[in-house]
Amino acid sequence: MADPYSILGVSKGADDKAIKSAYRKLAKELHPDKNKDNPKASERFSDVTRAYDLLSDPQKRGQYDRGEIDENGQPRFAGNPFGGGGGGFQAGPGGASFDFGSGGIDLGDIFDGLFGGGGAARPGAGPRPQQAPPPKGANIAYEHLVSFTDAATLTPQRITLRDGKTVEFKLPAGVVAGQQIRIPGKGQPGPGGNGDAMVTLKIGKHPHLVRDGDNIRIDLPISLKEAVLGGKVKVPTVDGPVMLTVPPKTDSGATLRIKGRGFTRKNGERGDQYVSLMIHLPKDQEELKKLAEALGNDDMVRAGLGV
Repeated sequence: MADPYSILGVSKGADDKAIKSAYRKLAKELHPDKNKDNPKASERFSDVTRAYDLLSDPQKRGQYDRGEIDENGQPRFAGNPFGGGGGGFQAGPGGASFDFGSGGIDLGDIFDGLFGGGGAARPGAGPRPQQAPPPKGANIAYEHLVSFTDAATLTPQRITLRDGKTVEFKLPAGVVAGQQIRIPGKGQPGPGGNGDAMVTLKIGKHPHLVRDGDNIRIDLPISLKEAVLGGKVKVPTVDGPVMLTVPPKTDSGATLRIKGRGFTRKNGERGDQYVSLMIHLPKDQEELKKLAEALGNDDMVRAGLGV
């Protein structure tokens, strides 16, 4: 991944508000639901999310700015303070040889012993070189498919890791496809501890419901009798079926709202479900013909069109 500041299009001096604003703009533009035929947009969405994950954390951002970790959040390896590559032997006083690589020899202790102890006694010596912390193991990437209903209701998820063990994790409020979940300590082992499991989420489709931001929409068939006389009809939702009252003389395409049956927003509140009523005519053609003849003509239905 490239420099996280460049990915979000902000300067290194940007404040938290500017970083959050840049992320929201890019996430909305690159969201997989809006770029189903553009896999590169999905890849950029993942990069933008990882960049925001690093820069929105004050500790990680500080470590990155100081060069202690890279853009993936991994510790950077300290180079040889004496120049040259890692390792090798240098001749010391009296023909002794010392390994200046990453073998663990403390140069400060060596000079202290040679010159009678005390860092100030080392001729021409500057500050002791600081050793980098031991690196953590590599992260392991996973993909996990979340059902439409689970994503809306934030049902806890379980995933089987590469070692065969199963762990449970929670979905964040406002969850979207392409979002990454970090499970600490479930990556590769390393000298500084285990890396993390990085789970990229996919959200499945529902046979009847469609997501619209934090809301949900459905086209609900109703009979001609229900449209004319009104009544209660059963509607599927992510929380189970509910009864909805259809007003008398309802036109096809009328939309009713069921409050609090949508996706969970970032503030913890639920969106709504919008039900568009679609009138289905009777299948019995003779009965339908009799009904039409009994109703007669009503040309005024198009009066509003000026024709």
